[in-house]
Amino acid sequence: MSPTFAAADDRREPGRPAGPRPRLAEGGRRALLGITGSPGSGKSTLAVTLTRLLRQAPPPGRTAEWVAYVPMDGFHLADVELDRLGRRDRKGAPDTFDAAGYAALLRRLREDEEEMVYAPGFERDLEQPIAGSIPVPRAARLIITEGNYILLDEGDWARVRPWLDEVWYCELDPAERLQRLIRRHVRFGKPQELAVSWVEEVDQRNAALIAATKPRADLVVPDALLQSIEHPGGM
Repeated sequence: MSPTFAAADDRREPGRPAGPRPRLAEGGRRALLGITGSPGSGKSTLAVTLTRLLRQAPPPGRTAEWVAYVPMDGFHLADVELDRLGRRDRKGAPDTFDAAGYAALLRRLREDEEEMVYAPGFERDLEQPIAGSIPVPRAARLIITEGNYILLDEGDWARVRPWLDEVWYCELDPAERLQRLIRRHVRFGKPQELAVSWVEEVDQRNAALIAATKPRADLVVPDALLQSIEHPGGM
């Protein structure tokens, strides 16, 4: 692990016990690490970067397949279903995902009984989930998953946290987070004015809900670290 991530691993919320924390996936058992935070906080960038670095330096006797990245976004409901439910105008809210399906996937991954598990991905250009697009082989001992509502304790979302060994919360500077969100919406096709209104009316409402889950995180990843990471564009 890079010095940057090693330093992050030692940061805790105030009041949490000091001393070394157990290593994830120690002893060869499969472990699941969750990364959460408000929209635009750098969750995906952190998860992709961490996955890439860990694949570059696998433990003795392991290959690059020892770590897998499984984002929550594959459990977005399809637009056709959001239209049926009348929720498309707030896509990204907790009830626009298949939370029970996500929890069921995490259970399968944690139980570690299958040679291959296929997870859904999310195609940003289409803004649609893609079934069976992420293969997770039995060799994967550490699963990194990220998403907005990992620590939410309401409805089916409450079934997610018990399957995760740890959850890290990304705390990016609020002004930077909003600018990143607006740029992302524009990059994927929204006009500037619509991107700004969507961030203010939809994303910010979700962000407030997610911020309230921060005290339940095992680790808070600070702004300085998040801003030091450049998206690698692949693994």
